[in-house]
Amino acid sequence: METFPRIISVDDHTVEPPNVWRDRLPSAYRDRAPRIVRAPLESMTFVGGRFAPRMGEPGGEGPIADWWVYEDLRRPLTRLDTAVGYSRDEVRLEAITYEQMRPGSYSVPERLADMDVNHVQSALCFPTFPRFCGQTFTEAKDRELGLLCVRAYNDWMVEEWCGPQAGGRLIPLTLIPLWDAELAAAEVRRNAARGVRAVCFSEIPPHLGLPSVHTEAWDPFLRACDETGTVIAMHIGSSSRMPSTSADAPPAVGSTITFANCCFSMVDWLMSGILDRFPSLRIMYAEGQIGWIPYILERADVVWEENRGWGGVADKVLRPPSELFREHVYGCFFDDAVGLRNIDAIGVGNVLYETDYPHSDSTWPKSREVGEAQMGHLAPDVVERIVRGNAIGLLGLTPEGLWPGPGGGAG
Repeated sequence: METFPRIISVDDHTVEPPNVWRDRLPSAYRDRAPRIVRAPLESMTFVGGRFAPRMGEPGGEGPIADWWVYEDLRRPLTRLDTAVGYSRDEVRLEAITYEQMRPGSYSVPERLADMDVNHVQSALCFPTFPRFCGQTFTEAKDRELGLLCVRAYNDWMVEEWCGPQAGGRLIPLTLIPLWDAELAAAEVRRNAARGVRAVCFSEIPPHLGLPSVHTEAWDPFLRACDETGTVIAMHIGSSSRMPSTSADAPPAVGSTITFANCCFSMVDWLMSGILDRFPSLRIMYAEGQIGWIPYILERADVVWEENRGWGGVADKVLRPPSELFREHVYGCFFDDAVGLRNIDAIGVGNVLYETDYPHSDSTWPKSREVGEAQMGHLAPDVVERIVRGNAIGLLGLTPEGLWPGPGGGAG
């Protein structure tokens, strides 16, 4: 491929610096807010899709790590949070300190430099400590503090991570207080007023003890997204439960089938009636890949056509699911040759590109080379849409692919 478009990645990650909440919460809360403590690792497992670290006493025996401490939560930084720059065989389940990670994981100037190395112009970044939709704060006991933490994260995301030093190349992605749909709606509108056009949400809310999308409980939040043009971004694992087959399955099993959460979630949304009730709503599935989509759409249409009378959707899903998909849903991928060979069955306008920096699955620093190898059979205008054009339209970016800043973007 003679020229490959500058990439707009819709799924990268930030590792939050230690001062995000310390600097932004009222002084009365700072001793209870998320903070970093350096302490040894006693043990850590990741089996059956469940992550279980155990923190040792400061000054005790064991590998030293930086831990986020918040209420009863003890969560270490791990090599899986930031694996770029290491060979695949060096990436293990281990706890680390900030000094042991690539600075681009948490520092804006270094992130921009690593994006340059990888032919990436702009990037949308999911959180790490709050987890992929802010469920860390949803699970906390103190909801008043949790709401302050959500707002503090969003302020940091907009004002610092995506602030002037980023030059529009970092695109804000904010959180909501998942436990209250009215508060969530207010936070969407607060951030939309300063140019934010994407918000995190759970792929399968009932796994977090929250209402499903088959109820009307989320309507205030959904209405706010619909009216402000805010995209609902769902990342694999944003239900705090990675797919697995058994309690003793090694992580490789779950890593192979991570797309399943996106698959299940998408069927939920297509059969919920939401996409008919909120005609401007857009949703995207980060890190779910796209190769599975054609069959699911085919099967969903068959079920809707033949079984909707007894299937509980006749009165709320008014059009074929594949039609709803075309208008409302975006699949995201970073390495999916199968999906790209079936791009016509998915829809060129429904696909977004990502690099997953700095995770172990990331194609950094060769995202361009991966894209060229997998998209070589596609016309240049199709490649342009997949790699950047669709993201520009969806996220309200400038024609040059940059976030316009507070007050900018599509309304």
